Amino acid sequence: MVSSKESEETGAKARPASKSRGRPRSFDRETALEKAILAFWERGYEATSVSDLTRVMDIGAPSLYAAFGDKQSLFEEVVREYGVRYGSFSDRALAEEPTARGAVARMLREAAVEYTDPAHPHGCLVVHAATNCSTPEVEESLRGRRNANIAAIRSRIEADIAVGALPPGTDAAVLARHAGAMIQGMSQQARDGASREELEALAEIAMANWPRT
Repeated sequence: MVSSKESEETGAKARPASKSRGRPRSFDRETALEKAILAFWERGYEATSVSDLTRVMDIGAPSLYAAFGDKQSLFEEVVREYGVRYGSFSDRALAEEPTARGAVARMLREAAVEYTDPAHPHGCLVVHAATNCSTPEVEESLRGRRNANIAAIRSRIEADIAVGALPPGTDAAVLARHAGAMIQGMSQQARDGASREELEALAEIAMANWPRT
């Protein structure tokens, strides 16, 4: 006769190990997001369809909507992440350089490098994605980011005027707009095939026009 203890041990051996519960992720979210960044960067917002995104991200539409929301929500996340991964050089220059002139000079030099890097699409996503955009919310969001960058440059210029690092008659608004126009223009030039060296030379000419004390 088998004892109750022996019966329990035999049953325990016979039962298969319980499987861990929970549904595994069917894709890596960070990898998919990077692919979405590159797609919008290359094609722009309007020209990138949901079918384009599902193809390059290698996920189905239900997974895309579940993980990122609709196309516009995904794009908003893409723009934020682009700023962290690729577009942070402007903020770093403004934060780390002691003068507005030094910050803008560094910004333009680094833009020449970043905008022509063969490892990703050329130019700036925030500039290029607005091309032919017919979605007002997206257009306004991108415009706001570009204007915020110009406003940050203007703030540094005004600070330099206040301490005498720039002449008192310097028009901070115009000088900041000039810097913004250079950065945005360099983005388009890079997409049109300008080399890093050509953009660096352009940056040098731009800085030669800055006022001096």
